[in-house]
Amino acid sequence: QVQLMESGGGSVQTGGSLRLSCAASESSSGYCMAWFRQAPGKERERVAAIYTNRDTTYYADSVKDRFTISQDNAKNTLYLQMNSLKPEDTAVYYCARDRRKYYDCTSGFWSLSTFNSWGQGTQVTVSS
Repeated sequence: QVQLMESGGGSVQTGGSLRLSCAASESSSGYCMAWFRQAPGKERERVAAIYTNRDTTYYADSVKDRFTISQDNAKNTLYLQMNSLKPEDTAVYYCARDRRKYYDCTSGFWSLSTFNSWGQGTQVTVSS
């Protein structure tokens, strides 16, 4: 099973930017990758997903036009560029890989259970 490790979290003020990285222990070519976040007392939310085989992406409405997901298959690394951060973006951010190879999870069915590889999470705190 692939190992995922996030980095790049931290504390910023409202309007600031952060770039999260997720390093994978093996190639994720052909797999759908995603970023999730979970705030205290809330359910885990998928904020962005990418399927590079079709060059497709998905963004939750709450982050659209502020966050950008990208993937460098040569480096086995997934990124999340977060701009114009808001206090409501405060959460632990996780990267995850869909267990279904050659399946486009940006538009197809997905659930938390379809992602079987998860990182340990990185904290993002946005202060007002």
